[in-house]
Amino acid sequence: MKLTYNISRDDKARYLFIQGDLIGDEVGPKLVEVVSDGIQDGAKIFVIDLSEVRYISSSGIGLLITMLTKMRNAGGEVYLTAPSEHVKKLLIITKLNNIFTVHDSVEDFKAKH
Repeated sequence: MKLTYNISRDDKARYLFIQGDLIGDEVGPKLVEVVSDGIQDGAKIFVIDLSEVRYISSSGIGLLITMLTKMRNAGGEVYLTAPSEHVKKLLIITKLNNIFTVHDSVEDFKAKH
């Protein structure tokens, strides 16, 4: 399934809503660009909503780590929201659940920050 994304923002964060399979295809570098552009605009928090992501490949995991590294290097943070059961398992297997803070939903994130 082709990867698409939408971006929104409020006074707390930038929100990246991803739909489809996160496999590091040609859309991958665009997602990293979105984060880089956000950093240049002074964004400190990115929330990546995974509720509509069915599958993440190793390249997709690499993309998430790249985005996180860029944000942390700029003094910011990346939060993941609403991963499916499949994606949750993947985060646990790869131990990324210890690196990323994961929230149940964007609303849950907003309530806690």
